[in-house]
Amino acid sequence: MKIRVGVIFGGRSGEHEISIRSARGVIEQIDSAKYDILPIAITNGGEWLSPADSLSLFQLSTQDIFAERFGPPSMAAIALTGDASVRGLIDLETGQSIPVDVVFPVLHGTFGEDGTVQGLLEMADLPYVGCGVLASSCGMDKVFMKTLFRDVGLPICKYVWFLRDEWERASDTVIRRVETNLGYPCFVKPANLGSSVGISKADDAGSLASAVALAAEFDRKIVVEESIAMREIECAVIGNGEPLASLPGEYIIRDETKKFLDFTEKYSGTGNNEFVVPAPVSDELSDKIRRFAVAAFKAIDGSGFARVDFFLRHDTGALLVNEINTIPGMTDASGFPKMWAGTGKPFTQVLDELIDLAFDRYRDKQRNKTLRV
Repeated sequence: MKIRVGVIFGGRSGEHEISIRSARGVIEQIDSAKYDILPIAITNGGEWLSPADSLSLFQLSTQDIFAERFGPPSMAAIALTGDASVRGLIDLETGQSIPVDVVFPVLHGTFGEDGTVQGLLEMADLPYVGCGVLASSCGMDKVFMKTLFRDVGLPICKYVWFLRDEWERASDTVIRRVETNLGYPCFVKPANLGSSVGISKADDAGSLASAVALAAEFDRKIVVEESIAMREIECAVIGNGEPLASLPGEYIIRDETKKFLDFTEKYSGTGNNEFVVPAPVSDELSDKIRRFAVAAFKAIDGSGFARVDFFLRHDTGALLVNEINTIPGMTDASGFPKMWAGTGKPFTQVLDELIDLAFDRYRDKQRNKTLRV
């Protein structure tokens, strides 16, 4: 009997398109002999599509692969309910349940990577791939993330954070705080987003205001980080109680005039960057990166998988933990599958492990009492 996996993707996020590309990677690489896939797309407006309509969001090649390996998807209009007695999806036309064995959320950013969908899946009493509610929300919010990293002794860069309404009330005060604590240049980011969406560089007060305006389009909380001359290195993590880290990887930028690795540079396929595994660092530094990656994963109480991003300073050689991504990209341009492939695990094997880890975590949570006897 095959395991039925509900793959949820798209979502109400600035990373909607990247989520579709990641889900495509999962569906194309998962072992069809073991799994029956139910594609479940969420539109930018929050509408849950039928499996057939969900499949139409993919490129034609993926639709052909799906039809050959998994057969025609259901035409039913569906919804996911938090009713634990159903433990799955509801056919909105008939009211009957559509059972799934495990859910694979491939949702990047808000309303997917931030604990919201994870909370719904907990209510539905469904096993799911990846981090739980708390780890997802802490891993999504860069301010809480950095606080947890600092509390376990991980080195981080200098930063300032503020709320959108604070900026709108007293932007001059915020600018002075940034100038006093960080100076220019600096980088401005939405606190709860990834894939380099909404990030820009500020070189003076004017460009800082423009950068904050951009970031504020995506989030109510804004983070400003110091600019340092550095290399950006990544490391993938898989596991629950005893997580393991991959060999680190690094984006090598061919055109040094490129200011930073933004959304376009990562995903447009311009050929200006190459992701190299293992990253060209010493064995000693590679081991340190892997230790720090596991420590960052444990700091947020991670489970399943994540990608941890690092800065390696040019001036001092210091290694800084930048952030953790609890649903890392799984596109053909993403570092997560490439790092595991470079460590000796093909993506199909990684997907097997992630689903096994989802069931392990679910069984462990079933040990918790919910009633006083």
